[in-house]
Amino acid sequence: MSNHDPLNGLSRRDLLRLGAGGIGLGLAGGLGGVPSALAQAAKRVAGNANGRILVVFEWFGGNDGLNTIVPYGDALYYRHRPTIGIREPDLLKIDAHFGWHKSLRALKNLYDDGKVAIVHGVGYEQPSFSHFTSMSFWHTAAPNSGNEYGWVGRTAASLDPPGGRENLIVNIAESQTLAVKAEKHVPLVFVDPAAFKRGTFAQEKAPLETLAAQTAPVTDAHRYVLEVTKSAAQASEVVRAAWTAYRAKANPDLRLLDLDKVVALIEAGFPTQLYYVPLRGSLFDTHVNQAAPHDRQLQYCADAIEAFFAEMRRIGRANDVVLYVHSEFGRRVPENTSLGTDHGTAQVNFVVGDAVKGGQYGKPPSLSELVLGDNLASTTDFRRVYATLIQDWLGASAQTVLGQKFDSLGMIKT
Repeated sequence: MSNHDPLNGLSRRDLLRLGAGGIGLGLAGGLGGVPSALAQAAKRVAGNANGRILVVFEWFGGNDGLNTIVPYGDALYYRHRPTIGIREPDLLKIDAHFGWHKSLRALKNLYDDGKVAIVHGVGYEQPSFSHFTSMSFWHTAAPNSGNEYGWVGRTAASLDPPGGRENLIVNIAESQTLAVKAEKHVPLVFVDPAAFKRGTFAQEKAPLETLAAQTAPVTDAHRYVLEVTKSAAQASEVVRAAWTAYRAKANPDLRLLDLDKVVALIEAGFPTQLYYVPLRGSLFDTHVNQAAPHDRQLQYCADAIEAFFAEMRRIGRANDVVLYVHSEFGRRVPENTSLGTDHGTAQVNFVVGDAVKGGQYGKPPSLSELVLGDNLASTTDFRRVYATLIQDWLGASAQTVLGQKFDSLGMIKT
């Protein structure tokens, strides 16, 4: 082999570490005869039944929890937010203390049906106010420390220790999210199902260019990448066919954001159990004139979640899916001089689904006992939410995934 071969000396583990496992190889052209092509391709890649499915809907930007689930019963809220604080008549009341932001009517409807868990005060000790640092902590479930692999990737390893199940993880994103990085499992990463293509990381480019020019494996690394390529090619048939079939009958009135891709794959019987969907084009970083963009973003997201579960009911899978919503942090308690809010600490999370015991979980942070100047104290470690989803919903080992024991919040029906 040439000394210039970029795969020389790389092992399968090296390629996964570089991110080459998250390959979404673009294949030109569409499929004729969608139903038969879908059935044939699905048979090749299915491997395992769907079982229970977790969808993580990440709201990047730092959603303002205090203006999402509003503590209107506490006068301190209005003292800290005399202008952007949402008044009681404009809220959708939960109880005598909290109310939904009016743009979240779709989520309130699901809550009233007992299908939404509100988790208060979610965060971690020694919080970071950096979007990217804090989100990396959430992605790895290792705040102020670190882990090579993401929490979703490690969950895949707990569900399937040998690593033999293909297409266990799907990441709807332009490039692989750290949360899905796995030691043994290859996440499918794409935004446009019709093309099933994403840009490669810089480290991936040279190996993939070499792969395109070579047909026979020379080393273990070559063999592994060829296997990944074959798997991606087979999976891409299913993805494109599923999307074509779904688009042909989708209700144009439903606004699902990128959750429509998840619906298409679940309906097609794709074997994925772990979907990770970061919100694209987020408006949640509301430093200036917060009210209007926050209103719109909350409504877009809530409507998408409601539409997603309407589709799950339509295809008979509502009992099999739980959706989890989080951001990387909340916002500071006081409004700023630009009628917005700045990066904060604790936030509110949502867990949604027919299998969820709806209600409020976690201790609401006190507005009279702020920390780090003017921030909410975290009362619920975010890894407790992860542990609940990993152990109680997916049936994997939360302690193995998270490296320590975290008590369940008890929000999943038994």
